[in-house]
Amino acid sequence: MTQIDPRALRNAFGGFLTGVTVVTAVREDGTPVGFTANSFSSVSLDPPLLLVCPGKFLSSYETFANCTHFAVNILSEGQESISNVFASSKGDRFAQVPHHLDAQGVPLIDGAVVQFSCTAEQIIPAGDHCILIGRVTEFAHVDGAGLGYVNGQYFSLGLERAAFEETSGAAICGAIVEDDDTVLMVQTADGLRPPHCTHSERGRLINDLRETLVRKGIVADLGQAYSVFESTKPRAHYTYFLATGHIETPTDGIVAVPIADLADQTYASAPIARMMTRFALEQQTRNFALYLGDTEDGAIHSSTTRM
Repeated sequence: MTQIDPRALRNAFGGFLTGVTVVTAVREDGTPVGFTANSFSSVSLDPPLLLVCPGKFLSSYETFANCTHFAVNILSEGQESISNVFASSKGDRFAQVPHHLDAQGVPLIDGAVVQFSCTAEQIIPAGDHCILIGRVTEFAHVDGAGLGYVNGQYFSLGLERAAFEETSGAAICGAIVEDDDTVLMVQTADGLRPPHCTHSERGRLINDLRETLVRKGIVADLGQAYSVFESTKPRAHYTYFLATGHIETPTDGIVAVPIADLADQTYASAPIARMMTRFALEQQTRNFALYLGDTEDGAIHSSTTRM
């Protein structure tokens, strides 16, 4: 039998787009516990069943593997920080996150797009996890988009979809391609800029960007939108994506700039300079944010952690 590389397998599993949940329960002494999970699925409508898969590496594993009640909270767009708290934070996680208790005293996360209160129906050992099947006893569902996760990154489908609704002016689509500790940039007469393409048919932008990267000798995996802004002179709509990649075939004009030196470079425009400086700062913590606005003013929309 072929030996499977666990890390490669984890990366392969990570290619499945999922939502993000926080699963909660209460220890016998009344202490609330919780963890971030994307291993969640509906199971049955009649009876109403769902499942989650706690890992044995969790400090709270024994609580979930023996619980009688638990809750599943499907996080909404903008709740990346809550996901991060329950994925990595030490100490009292619930002191950092607004919540309330269900009828069984199990914490429910405020602002979650869906909250399920469950009784444990069946708990099945499964390798380095267990399959915790719950019967839904109560649930609350509000309008809104859920938080997404794929390939080690959060994504906010509602925000990214809105970013492409603008139809006036030229559409410019580019990529900040991270190659180890450098970023692959295009050297122009006016300064550096990320590789990009221009197209009037927005439905082809992503494909055109991929083809542009290939023509420039860059092999890259595109991630989520990182910066979306407009300019008025000339009228144009810019969308830049995060990406990871490398130079497959060296071509003229493509340079690898150390991330540590990004803030000191000369760029083709002021908006590009601000975007790359922000990227250099956020790369230190791997907490990236989506910018929506224009060349002068806009808003940062939550964090997008890349693991």
